[in-house]
Amino acid sequence: MTMVVGICRTFRDRSLDRCFQCFPCLSDPALRSSLGLKVALVMLHLIYAGILFLFDSDLIEKTKREPWYTALYLLLFFATLVQYFITSGSSPGYVLDAMKAVNETNVIYKKASIASKQPASSKNGSLIVTVEGSQSTRNLQGNNVTSWTKLVMDMYPPGTPVRTCTCSYCNVEQPPRAKHCHDCDKCVLQFDHHCVWLGTCVGQGNHCKFWWYICEETALCLWTGILYVTYLKANISRAWWKAAIMILLLIALSISIIFLLLLLLFHSYLVLTNQTTYELVRRRRIPYLRGIPERVYPFSKGVCSNLYDFCCVRSSSYSLESLPSAQELEEKSMPYTCLDVLTCRCC
Repeated sequence: MTMVVGICRTFRDRSLDRCFQCFPCLSDPALRSSLGLKVALVMLHLIYAGILFLFDSDLIEKTKREPWYTALYLLLFFATLVQYFITSGSSPGYVLDAMKAVNETNVIYKKASIASKQPASSKNGSLIVTVEGSQSTRNLQGNNVTSWTKLVMDMYPPGTPVRTCTCSYCNVEQPPRAKHCHDCDKCVLQFDHHCVWLGTCVGQGNHCKFWWYICEETALCLWTGILYVTYLKANISRAWWKAAIMILLLIALSISIIFLLLLLLFHSYLVLTNQTTYELVRRRRIPYLRGIPERVYPFSKGVCSNLYDFCCVRSSSYSLESLPSAQELEEKSMPYTCLDVLTCRCC
């Protein structure tokens, strides 16, 4: 018996070694887990849609009469899966990448200055990092040399020690709102959370993609739920085993819809107030948010500006936000009046 077990283990180990040689990415347990979750999510989508079209003959007949209806459903189905893979494959915006971008800009500037013996123009570098300060916004375009350490420390109040802003894992200075993710083992700009289903962090670089994925997934689940309910109303008295399967799937789908709706509303609130999940949940433990009242949103620029930055700006560059001054915090803590609404101060 022991010999048989040993032979089975040897055969299993050799099979795994061959599999890892053919697919090196599977040798990493984290990548294997992420790949397994992606396959599971795709299979769930296919099961729900497949059983619907397999059981519901009325839907097939409706497809023949009104093909646009099913075409729109299938379009949303594939768009949701495509958005999922786009979001899971996108970078959340790592601090190391932003630091490399700044250093590359400095190298380009120095080489151009040495070659021409004059200050380099903005043509020598592209828009890489946008630094939003309390007084103005400035862009790094290769027209001046700014070290990463100086760039980061200028975002904090004067006198802040470098040690308190340095990540003990990456050994790199963290801008405000950045956090080290222990799952990715990297510091993420405007860290929101690490999504297990995506297999990556949600941060500045992919938060907008993540919101759109949640929106599409919610719409797809609602539409699928309506189709399931329509089938049960018309066919619940027929084949009982089909109805039982549909009811069980509908119960699981209803739970998912409730979760997705709450998640969509929660992240919509975060977008409108320019917050992250980490900042909202751990507000009292984050040093630069500890003394700020809970109803004051220190990084909010107004609803319209927050939406614009979230949807239109973040995909083109790294955006680093300085900590607001005491005067700005005092202004944001003041309640809105009718005059403020008329003058669009809230926007």
